[in-house]
Amino acid sequence: MDADIIVIGASPAGVMAARNASAKGCKVILLDKKEAVGVPTHPANTFFKGMFDRTGEEVDQSYVIKNLKGAYIIAPCGKNVIFEGDAYFLNRKKFDEFYIKQAKDAGADVRFGIEVLNVLRTEGGFIVSTSKGKIKCKLVIVSDGINSRVAALMGMKPIKHTQDIAWSLEAEIEAEGIGEPDYFEYYVGNHAPGWKSTYSPCGGNRATLGMYVRRHGTDVSDFFDAWLEKFKELKGLDDVKIISKSTGGDPIVAIPGELVADGVMIVGGSAAQSGIGYGMHAGQMCGDVAADAISKGNTSKSFLFEYRKRWNAAYRTEYYLGRFAMEALRKMTDKEIDGMMEVFEGEDLKVLSGSPFNQALQVSKMILKNNPSSILSYRAIFRNK
Repeated sequence: MDADIIVIGASPAGVMAARNASAKGCKVILLDKKEAVGVPTHPANTFFKGMFDRTGEEVDQSYVIKNLKGAYIIAPCGKNVIFEGDAYFLNRKKFDEFYIKQAKDAGADVRFGIEVLNVLRTEGGFIVSTSKGKIKCKLVIVSDGINSRVAALMGMKPIKHTQDIAWSLEAEIEAEGIGEPDYFEYYVGNHAPGWKSTYSPCGGNRATLGMYVRRHGTDVSDFFDAWLEKFKELKGLDDVKIISKSTGGDPIVAIPGELVADGVMIVGGSAAQSGIGYGMHAGQMCGDVAADAISKGNTSKSFLFEYRKRWNAAYRTEYYLGRFAMEALRKMTDKEIDGMMEVFEGEDLKVLSGSPFNQALQVSKMILKNNPSSILSYRAIFRNK
């Protein structure tokens, strides 16, 4: 074998899986089709400390562009609630480089500019065909994004509700003083069907605007254009310069499906594990179990299922509660959202974890408190799942 484990995709989850498995003595090769770290730019570039604490890692200021104090969630009528908690706007390229260095220091062989073409089972392992040759391994970890081509090749369905991926367009913008505020702003309502629009200040004259939409196709540019005009009106801006745009998908409520098969593990966005910190934590679990499988010479599905068990114990309830909240939000009218926000306006709500996923948890608590009868729908979700 050329390696014990091949990790496909240098997402934060994939990098953590490679790092942890390498640190336990496995020979790991990490492949990514990007030519270099941070190319192209990824739209996921913010998180809260509460979210990151789940990883057990320390936030390093070397990759932080701006430290923030929390977030406002804002209703169509303008009423809002505030979530206090340390938050960060990231230089995503430096962030990725920081943790890729950790993976390399642990012994992982990291290779960029290599596309995986096929994965074939052989006796005792796999042959991974790439744009630069074939590599043999005992176990494959898949972390190649929400539209995982490799998972499809393996005949696996790692995302349960693909129709509920939130497709996004995020733009870096420039205007006088636009990056100075100390709080993120998340706007909910029917202008952003199924989720939200965002304003994330990153210091000085720079910020990002984002649009996240569910069940309206993958191209959300029209929704974004409308949001940009609304934002200019809200902030009293005559002109906003767009520096760059990036697109992507957030499987915030798509729910993990198949995570393991014989010799295969799926992690991160490929497995609907939304949020940078949550994905990294899942990657740590995945890498630890993968290393145990190699050391014991057992890469069967039943052995690898330990990874699923660990993920379930840490996150399953939260993810289903988040899905309940988002589905309730998707079906609410602007008037109903306004009414809900009025109940909570002025309350200081602490952030347990500031990922988009946990914002959904906070919204779910608001929905349940404002409308106790909806708990019946919540219970039904768990009976069926």
